[in-house]
Amino acid sequence: MNEPWDDPIDDEMFDVAAVEAGAWASPYGPDDQLGTYREVTPAKTARALGLLDLTKPVHTFHMGETLFNGYPAFARRPYEQRLLISGFDPGGDFGGIVARPVPRGPNRMTHLEERVQSTYNIGSKVNALLHSGVGTTFYGPRSGEALAADHGVRELDTPTWGPPLCTRGLLLDVLGLKVSSGDDSALELTAGGEPVLHGTYRVTVEDCEAAIERQALPAFEPGDAVFLHTGWNRLLGEAERYLSGCPGPYLRELRWLARNRPALLGVDAWMLSTYSAEVMGPNITPGHQLVFMRYGIRTAEGFKLAELVAAGVDRFVFCHSPLRAVGATATNAPAMALANLSAGG
Repeated sequence: MNEPWDDPIDDEMFDVAAVEAGAWASPYGPDDQLGTYREVTPAKTARALGLLDLTKPVHTFHMGETLFNGYPAFARRPYEQRLLISGFDPGGDFGGIVARPVPRGPNRMTHLEERVQSTYNIGSKVNALLHSGVGTTFYGPRSGEALAADHGVRELDTPTWGPPLCTRGLLLDVLGLKVSSGDDSALELTAGGEPVLHGTYRVTVEDCEAAIERQALPAFEPGDAVFLHTGWNRLLGEAERYLSGCPGPYLRELRWLARNRPALLGVDAWMLSTYSAEVMGPNITPGHQLVFMRYGIRTAEGFKLAELVAAGVDRFVFCHSPLRAVGATATNAPAMALANLSAGG
């Protein structure tokens, strides 16, 4: 096994030419399709379920944001839903689709359904290992030319991700850390006056360590799903502002997070990276390339974490089953968390 987990924890930019030439072999072998999902064994799932005290109430939490027409997304990814009616015409200024204006049969059958134009890479989504590459080289290494097909990718699409994921989830409340410490330089406010991390804020290794200490979180283990709470999804109703920035980690932090081989790295912003030009320089989100290609880790972006934070839940059972679509490089099938609440929760 090639071991990238001992990489130096720094901001050193990788050798782009070498990576494109195939320098980053998969840590799980050349034919690997699972990446760090391999770390979620039945034994790991059993340990995760041990977080729950089944003699007490178990609460479930949505981790998927609610989609709506015009949902803000990078690269203007579309989301538009229209109602289709069969059996009557509502008249007026209805802008949906009337497939049939009268009922069918003597029982006057009518029905309603929706028509959706979208991508799986919108909202609360998990990105596949092929989401980002270096030039024409992707995880494995695999050739972009060999992967590309009219309908999607020929390998590593969502049906190949293995069984549904059930593992331990850990939430690092970086926003709560900054609010509690009075670090106003790290914060900005929504139109409604709620705090979020600043749009150019870089979540540092030191932030993560301080959040872990403040929350008394257990040590990370292989196969965990690790999430960073920034509050950025509070800006979903301010689309232009939401897309103008993105707090998150950079190379040093991603190397630090990756060293324990998490199944997922997640965030409640639209991308698992700071979008600060001052931090990235001329590069374009190289952390994506590092996480997918070097470590074989999927990213969970735009996840709904606020309800967990409000309930005082920072360790939980994380469950996710992707939408199984041939050729798909992402899935926005929502995940859920299960947890007991503390006495005051």
